Amino acid sequence: MRTVFLSNFLGALPARFRRQRVLIVGCGDVGLRVARVLQGAGGGTRTGIAATAVSHAPRVRVLALTSSPDRVALLRAAGITPLQGNLDDSATLRRLAGLATRVLHLAPPPGDGAGPAQRHDPRTTRLVRSLRRRSLPQALVYASTSGVYGDCSGAWVTEARPVAPATPRAQRRVDAERSVRQLGRAGVRASILRVPGIYAPDRVGGTPEARLRKGTPVLTAPDDVFTNHIHADDLARACALALWRGAAQRIYHASDDTVLKMGDYFDLAADLYGLPRPPRLPRSAASTQLPAMLLSFMSESRRLDNTRLHRELRLRLRYPHVAEGLRC
Repeated sequence: MRTVFLSNFLGALPARFRRQRVLIVGCGDVGLRVARVLQGAGGGTRTGIAATAVSHAPRVRVLALTSSPDRVALLRAAGITPLQGNLDDSATLRRLAGLATRVLHLAPPPGDGAGPAQRHDPRTTRLVRSLRRRSLPQALVYASTSGVYGDCSGAWVTEARPVAPATPRAQRRVDAERSVRQLGRAGVRASILRVPGIYAPDRVGGTPEARLRKGTPVLTAPDDVFTNHIHADDLARACALALWRGAAQRIYHASDDTVLKMGDYFDLAADLYGLPRPPRLPRSAASTQLPAMLLSFMSESRRLDNTRLHRELRLRLRYPHVAEGLRC
């Protein structure tokens, strides 16, 4: 096998002879899970969500953009065709034009290390520009964050709620969503998944266990905030479904059915693991004892309405509640 750089021949084939080619941009843990879903759909055994997601697309080839030569072997071993390119270098993205029939964009914007005042996501801008150079993909799904809503004071939030990002990282996500919508206006069926906290026992740092063992405090009940979650496997299945079922310019909350405040979530996990429950602090004390990043998550409270996820993408969650997902 080899790393692919050329797309001229593939792009010239008549549509009826082309297999579906899904390009994953940002193929980390979730991307690899999505690839397994799609490969299950295109193989000889077609079961569960994979078959449902692509029942009309029996042949799926999965490609992934990577900027790290060290990941090429890992991607190949997973049955994925690696494409070398860097979202921070436009010249390396030109080969993406016309290559994929569907694109899943999982890559995050630059972090605060690129400048905490930066509100723009140049990576998504470069990706969109590269995709516009030749025949457009049929669909693009972007995994954003529920942080774009800011603090909602514990209210139920639907996808129709206006964004109010309170941090530079959330503002960069809003900018990325704007770029995706612009591509949608050019004819691509663009959908956005707004994703809360991702967890999974087989994901690095994917459970609260390490934090519980450190004894990191949580807020007292009167000061506590609602938090939202999605198991990594359910998120992967949501991504696969959105590639085929996502409506144009449509937003979906990729969240499970759990309704818990943050402290209650950690209490539940502690009980499951047989660990002490975390200490509780009032917000006034937490502001002087906890890191700024952690405090920012403790300053936003919302409950995500996932009706569209169930009704429109028709996703049946494998882990509808965190208690089930943490036990698996």
